Amino acid sequence: MILLDGKKTAEQLKEELGIEVQQLIADGKRAPHLAAVLVGNDGASLTYVNSKVKSCEKIGFGSTLVKLDETIKEAELLSIIDGLNNNPRVDGYIVQLPLPKHIDEQKVLMAINPDKDVDGFHPTNFGRMALDLPAFIPATPYGILELLERYKIETSGKNVLVIGRSHIVGRPMSILMSQKRAAGDATVTVAHSRTTNLKELSLQADIIVAALGIAEFLTGDMVKDGAVIVDVGITRVEDASKKSGFKLLGDVHFESVAPKASYITPVPGGVGPMTIAMLMKNTLLAHKRR
Repeated sequence: MILLDGKKTAEQLKEELGIEVQQLIADGKRAPHLAAVLVGNDGASLTYVNSKVKSCEKIGFGSTLVKLDETIKEAELLSIIDGLNNNPRVDGYIVQLPLPKHIDEQKVLMAINPDKDVDGFHPTNFGRMALDLPAFIPATPYGILELLERYKIETSGKNVLVIGRSHIVGRPMSILMSQKRAAGDATVTVAHSRTTNLKELSLQADIIVAALGIAEFLTGDMVKDGAVIVDVGITRVEDASKKSGFKLLGDVHFESVAPKASYITPVPGGVGPMTIAMLMKNTLLAHKRR
């Protein structure tokens, strides 16, 4: 069993991006700039956004954190987004989800300029991705592709099972892995909470991408020997023995699955760091396009 070390791979990728940024500056151009909009005080979201800001600093990007009170009105938030759309110094930006219930998430995501949508959530980018046209690929699926490529995992002709059908991970992942690309050309099955023969499907899969959002859902008896396991899930579970008061669990029961896997991502330290690194890569791409 080999760990797919997302933390190490993300650091390598950031170093590569940093070299590109240094070259841009040496050529007399400005550094790329990423903005993040955070509404409210959700602890997990704040931690995640702060890690993005730190990554920007490490690579040499400019960054802006727009922190807003959770009581902000939808119209005010849309006005701020319009300002970011029209700010020539901001190459890309993200609106951290989830948003407060009184704000229509879809309306907000639709308001983002697709050319600055480095999260890859806008329908324009999603549609272009599905048609295999140049687009911003959602950062988590993009990070998984990068991991598979860098570890030289063969995907062509393999049976891939994606567990989960979210617009952020499951659905784009299934499309990308079926396309003609380095980490692609696979035969992809999408399973979800209504799938009745999930165990039968998982036992046939050469590669499993678990993105259901249920802690330790995939167990050892559901996986064949030699399978490649990518765990996208991350759930906070109370744990009094931890200083933080909680521990992080993935969608995969690591102890029972790891001995059977040929490759597996840990949680934390697997897909999460790659998501942030690919967001940086999308931001550099947005800068180059502009």
